[in-house]
Amino acid sequence: MLSGGNPQIPKGYGDAPVQAYLDAVPGWKREIARRLDALVERTVPGVGKAVKWNTPLYGVEEDHWFLAMHCFDRYLKVTFFRGAALDPPPAHASKMADVRYHHIHEHDPFDEARLADWIAQASRLPGERM
Repeated sequence: MLSGGNPQIPKGYGDAPVQAYLDAVPGWKREIARRLDALVERTVPGVGKAVKWNTPLYGVEEDHWFLAMHCFDRYLKVTFFRGAALDPPPAHASKMADVRYHHIHEHDPFDEARLADWIAQASRLPGERM
């Protein structure tokens, strides 16, 4: 584990490295991360996946990503790379103008409808090249 409880997973493309990341997510965040991964798959059939910088990424074009997740001690951070364009935008702003974050804490409800809507919207926007 890295500081903050984020799993340290080698860079890789496809579902296997993302599943390795999910297997290594600590505590209560594992179930939430798995639910988020499954929701992305249901919402965006054929979604591309990768792990870079110990972070799962999701996209529809090669090396263009619309969503990422990252573990912190107290929450799971969901990053929408073009989140400022979502309606409504996720609550947490970034230093980068287009990026918005959604934080999921241990006792927060998993708002599947809200997340699915954001995921669907984000998947239709241009992805972030990384």
